[in-house]
Amino acid sequence: MDYAKWVRQYDTVTPEARKQVARRVAAMKEQPLISVLMPTYNPDPAWLREAIESVRAQIYPHWELCIADDASTSAEVRDILKSYSERDPRIKVVFRPENGHISASSNSALALATGPWLALMDHDDLLPEHALFSVADCIATHPDVRLIYSDEDKIDDSGRRFDPYFKPDWNVDLFRSQNMFSHLGVLATDLARAVGGFRVGLEGSQDWDLVLRCMERVEPRQIRHVPKVLYHWRVHAASTAGSMSAKPYAAVAGERALNEHFARTAVDASAEHVGIGYRVRYALPDNPPLVSLIITTRNAAKRLRRCVNAIREQTTYPRYEVIVVDNGSNGAAALACLEDLGQEPNIRVVRHERTSNRATLNNAAVELAHGEVVVLLGDDVEVMAPDWLAEMASLALQPGVGAVGARLWYPGMALNHGGVILGVGDVAGHSHRNMPIGREGYCGRAGLIQSLSAVSGTCLASRKTLYQQMGGLDAIHLQEAFADVDFCLRLREAGLRSLWTPYAELIRHASVGWARMLSPKARKRHRQDAAYMHGRWGAALQNDPAYNPNLTLQVEDFSYAWPPRVPSGTPAAEA
Repeated sequence: MDYAKWVRQYDTVTPEARKQVARRVAAMKEQPLISVLMPTYNPDPAWLREAIESVRAQIYPHWELCIADDASTSAEVRDILKSYSERDPRIKVVFRPENGHISASSNSALALATGPWLALMDHDDLLPEHALFSVADCIATHPDVRLIYSDEDKIDDSGRRFDPYFKPDWNVDLFRSQNMFSHLGVLATDLARAVGGFRVGLEGSQDWDLVLRCMERVEPRQIRHVPKVLYHWRVHAASTAGSMSAKPYAAVAGERALNEHFARTAVDASAEHVGIGYRVRYALPDNPPLVSLIITTRNAAKRLRRCVNAIREQTTYPRYEVIVVDNGSNGAAALACLEDLGQEPNIRVVRHERTSNRATLNNAAVELAHGEVVVLLGDDVEVMAPDWLAEMASLALQPGVGAVGARLWYPGMALNHGGVILGVGDVAGHSHRNMPIGREGYCGRAGLIQSLSAVSGTCLASRKTLYQQMGGLDAIHLQEAFADVDFCLRLREAGLRSLWTPYAELIRHASVGWARMLSPKARKRHRQDAAYMHGRWGAALQNDPAYNPNLTLQVEDFSYAWPPRVPSGTPAAEA
């Protein structure tokens, strides 16, 4: 992927765009002052100048730069800061008498701020010239916004931009797994002050901790994402832009910030740093609920036996039942297998003599389930991780969660399912499909718990009462494909989240379902299902909030979109 070429084509501000932005700024009814907070401590003088100049070069003129120097020992740094403050009244500088580290220094910068909005910036990073305009435009478009974040990339010593992070819209579960807010992060000044500013002792994750505390006081709709690269993060040996190992204390601070967030919000969960981010474990009740595992099958004795055996041998969750739903099997081996399973403890076999679609079978089985949580399974899955069911049940029981999906691997250990992304391959595709094991995907997203618009019904958990309230899977309009996607979208429509976790892992063996897709009848049915999805969900299929308009809909690997699906694709587009 040639990011430099992508930047030239879609992320370069033209002279005409600058003029258009200036006209839009002049036409704004409100032109909020944005206070850029910059704590400094012995930065490279050249990088410090570049950082300050990137603020001074902003097309949006209504800003102030609030710099708090944390007792730098470099006389050159002090001279640079004094010089800028003397010749540009928009630049305010306070020199702290003693070093207090970044939280204390950031609070000193916060004390200088007079604007209603704060933008957080490190002393060696860069803002593109349209950054603050894009923020102001977001504020004007969404008057109730309280927190704003943007996409970001990295920049090296030579000025080369690379490794962009094109982020999803607000995603509380991913935010609890990594600081996706980070750069460029913008907060309402009164909100930041109301929660107490930056906390001393959380250095390295002080900005994440601040946003966690702010997030607790606002509605999700008041957190907005600008899908543009508005921040260039400098990579050097002492920067966490390259690796968290540069500041190991930051990982410890991140754990503390998350765990204290859970304590404040009365969520029974704990966070642990796992390299690419944080793993959050949600506690199960002292008396874990019964979970009903629903396995649909037809003439697949070997697959079914392997599926059931793996559940029995691997699963450590203490309370579950298995309901095998047979879809008109007529083969001798399948019938014998069903007969045997029906004799085993804790397994019920439900026979449907006439073949039905999988949605019909699952809906019927859920009505018979005794569990508080139901898990829909294909007969071609094989459990890998002993705690898979505890993971899925603990997430399914969380308030606001409607469905939970698992990480599914092909037998050769390439990824089958990292969640569902809308619009990829027309209706929907699987995130990171065919990614080799051992990798964590785009910006860690194949290895972290997160909300997605949909998850696969091959392994999907939901509370039984919720499943029933939603009417189950649509067996009328979606007889071949996408019933799981439609179910998750209806959950989202009802204000519920679908979660994907990499910590529930199963192998998905080759399914005859795909062979059936080769038949003309199945292809026709698939086209009808796709047409229904487009009619029912329309533009939502092209605008997945868990994805990004700068990423492609052509393939499932999170590569760049050529062109992006933001208006006209360039910074000039909204100008």
